[in-house]
Amino acid sequence: MALHSSGPTILALGDSLTAGYGLQPGDAFPAQLERLLRATTPDARVINGGVSGDTTMQGLARLPRLLSSQSRKPDLAIVALGANDMIRGVPAATMRSNLDAILSSFDDCGIPALLAGMVMPSFLGADFARRYNAVFADLAAKHGILLYPFFLQGVVGDPTLLLADRVHPNARAIGIVARNILPMVNRALLEGFKQSARSAA
Repeated sequence: MALHSSGPTILALGDSLTAGYGLQPGDAFPAQLERLLRATTPDARVINGGVSGDTTMQGLARLPRLLSSQSRKPDLAIVALGANDMIRGVPAATMRSNLDAILSSFDDCGIPALLAGMVMPSFLGADFARRYNAVFADLAAKHGILLYPFFLQGVVGDPTLLLADRVHPNARAIGIVARNILPMVNRALLEGFKQSARSAA
């Protein structure tokens, strides 16, 4: 994978929230984020690396193949995994280990990452939720990367933003997600470009 001088390429690694479960391809998170980025950077590209149902373990397992399939080295990776671990009761320590390995893989490839967290509601058990929710901030600090604390910020709690299954966000909801995360994505890209410039100097 080689660096190019064209607009930024972003790899969005995630589950159904990234893949666009129940949505048209143009309404999925990567497509909506790409359109927002292209308002100021016409050549920006966001790759949909989401697979519905993926846990952090499954995301980690397919990451090498996903990276090797890219024609150029991404300028940023958005990591949005963990929701299915929480739903399936995967131990928080296991989720942490998998996410840590994913972020380390991006480190090894020289790809800056932005970690998008999930928030487990406390009604599922305060201690249970605390262990899961702490993983994202801890790993962002460990790897020295930016954290977007809650991927679904501004969406949760509004039934008009859900598909008929009452679980997955609809296209309008994903638009809100993309707009909310956009400033953090731009910041992560800028920091990544500065780091690349320092390394090349």
